[in-house]
Amino acid sequence: MVSHSSQFKLMGLSADDSFADNPAYTVELALNNLQQTDDPGARYYSAWWIGRFRVDDPVAIDALMMALEDESDRSPDGGYPLRRNAAKALGKLGDRRVVPGLLKALECPDYYVRESAAQALEMLGDSRAIESLVKLLDGGVEAAQQVTGKPHLVQPYEAILEALGTLNATEASGLIEPFLEHFIPKVKYAAARAMYQLTGNDCYGQRLVLALQEKDLQVRRSALMDMGAIGYLNGAEAIANTLAENSLKLIALKGILESHVGQQSVNSGLSEDSIRVMKLMDGLL
Repeated sequence: MVSHSSQFKLMGLSADDSFADNPAYTVELALNNLQQTDDPGARYYSAWWIGRFRVDDPVAIDALMMALEDESDRSPDGGYPLRRNAAKALGKLGDRRVVPGLLKALECPDYYVRESAAQALEMLGDSRAIESLVKLLDGGVEAAQQVTGKPHLVQPYEAILEALGTLNATEASGLIEPFLEHFIPKVKYAAARAMYQLTGNDCYGQRLVLALQEKDLQVRRSALMDMGAIGYLNGAEAIANTLAENSLKLIALKGILESHVGQQSVNSGLSEDSIRVMKLMDGLL
C-alpha cells in the first residue's frame, strides 16, 4: 500500500500547486513518471494527466497498458487506483488496440476499475466489448443489489447500460429493459437512455424528462447529461427549465444541437429545430 504524496516531491511542487497546469509538468516528464515503477504515486498522477491532455503517444499507450495490470498501487479498501486512472486515460486516447486489455479489466475485483473500463470501452466504440459487458448483467435486476458495507452495487450497472446503448447492442435490449424498474434512479435512467438509443422509441426519452423532476439534484444533473448524450430533441425545453446549473443545461443543449445538426445535409441550412435549441441556449447565457 502506498501514498501518492511523493508525486509532488518528484515534480518539485508543493501540495498547493496546481500540477495539471504547471509548465514544469511536461509530456516528457509524464511519460517518464508513467514508465518508472519505484513511485506508484507518480504513475497514478501521470496516467491522469496523460488522459486529461490526450497524449496519444505510442509510448504513453504502452505504459498505460502496463499500468492497467499494476499490482503495487493499492488503496486501503484493496482497490487499484492506478488501474482506474489507466483505464480512464486509455478510453480518451482513442486507440482500439487497447480493447483486449480493457476487456480483461472488466474482470478486475475492483468495482471502480470495472466501471472505468466500461466507460473507456464506451468511448472507444468497439463492438467487441458488447459480449463482455452483457456478461456483467448476469442475474438481471434481481442480482443488481448493494454490496454489504460498500457504497455501490455488485456491478457498475450505470456505466454498463450506457456503454451498451452507445455501442448499439440491440441484442441486449431484452436484458436492459428490466433495469427500467431498478430501485436506484441513476441505474433506471441509464436503462432509459440505452433503450432510447437502441429503439428510438420516444417513451424512453420521456422517462428522462421525468427524471428532471426528481428531488435529488445529482439525479437531475445525470439526466441532463443523458439527454445531451443521446441528442433527445424532444426534451430541449424541459432541459432549459430544469432546476440545475445553467452551465450543465448548456452542455446538454449543445449535445442535442450537435446531434441534430449532424443529421442534416450540409446544404440544408439551419432547421427550425436547430434555431429553437439555439434560442433556448441564448436564454441561458
